[in-house]
Amino acid sequence: MSASRLLRGALGVAGVAAMSLGAALVLTDRRIGSPVGVLIWLAAAVVVHDGVLVPLVLGIGALLPLRARRPLRTGLLTAGCLTAVALPVMLRQGRGANPSVLPLDYVGNWGLAMGVVAVATGCGVVLARVRQRRAAARR
Repeated sequence: MSASRLLRGALGVAGVAAMSLGAALVLTDRRIGSPVGVLIWLAAAVVVHDGVLVPLVLGIGALLPLRARRPLRTGLLTAGCLTAVALPVMLRQGRGANPSVLPLDYVGNWGLAMGVVAVATGCGVVLARVRQRRAAARR
């Protein structure tokens, strides 16, 4: 068995275990008012991802230079997913009777995460360019 196949299998098992734990927590945790609300949130996340983020990233990606398309699409998709997850807490921050419910600087942390995504995307573009030049030099 190849190492990549073994790694994919291990990641698949870890993913199924994480999903099982999440499902068990949603069904048994008393702090969660309604598992149906969680399912609605998850369905909305799928709709936003598949109906908004993916078409937007693919459309922008079609306009990008071919050599940088893959890392830039990856960066855009990652940034979009992080934004979709962080947006609810960023919009609710500072509201409500108890300010300790959302005590972190979510906008600042989102900005930090976007910076990490931008640096990683830039590294991916540089790496793609280096690989392309090496492949051209071999020919």
